[in-house]
Amino acid sequence: MRFVHLGLDPDFVDYEQAWQVQRDTHAKVVSGEEPDTVYLLEHRAVYTAGKRTEPQERPNDGTPVIDVDRGGKITWHGPGQITGYPIVRLPAPIDVVGYVRHIEEMMIRVCADFGVEAGRVEGESGTWIAADDRGPRRKIGAIGIRVSRQVAMHGFAFNCNPDLSWGEVIIPCGIVGAGVTSLSFELGRDVPVTEVLPHVEKHLADILPTLRPNGRVLT
Repeated sequence: MRFVHLGLDPDFVDYEQAWQVQRDTHAKVVSGEEPDTVYLLEHRAVYTAGKRTEPQERPNDGTPVIDVDRGGKITWHGPGQITGYPIVRLPAPIDVVGYVRHIEEMMIRVCADFGVEAGRVEGESGTWIAADDRGPRRKIGAIGIRVSRQVAMHGFAFNCNPDLSWGEVIIPCGIVGAGVTSLSFELGRDVPVTEVLPHVEKHLADILPTLRPNGRVLT
């Protein structure tokens, strides 16, 4: 498995450009021309909508949205957020839910490295912080994937220090009554992408080869 930094602050990556890189790499991983590859990057600010996005979940101010072929609903990518695209071959029989649990576990462990307790919410994908006196349950990491010819693409978005106001004009991930958060908000200090990136790489390298579900569930 190889890790590639496709573009980080100040070299933010256009979403359409990264999507084409994914498609090209996916074809080469399927054919065996290239090894499993994980792209890590920061996008130029953009909203993307997965196949299950409902009309009422889209921006209420006319902001453009890119419709994509991943699962999940609408979300945002942009500066201060680590977006990761693991283009990896999954073992047969394909267990998409198990793969999602692995990505969640990576983000749970990254949070733990910084002293933040995160977990899962039954029936919802992603990585969450439980409700407390600072607010309702809130998502710190989102997941949306697609598997074709046994190889996964798209991936996850983990909030380090983005401007969280992006969540005010949509229903993030289509979940009513929940919020979005970041490591910076939870810790009360600025936590840049460069500080978090080595932890993401370490835990992906530990977890992806195992492909065994694990982790805690928030109730």
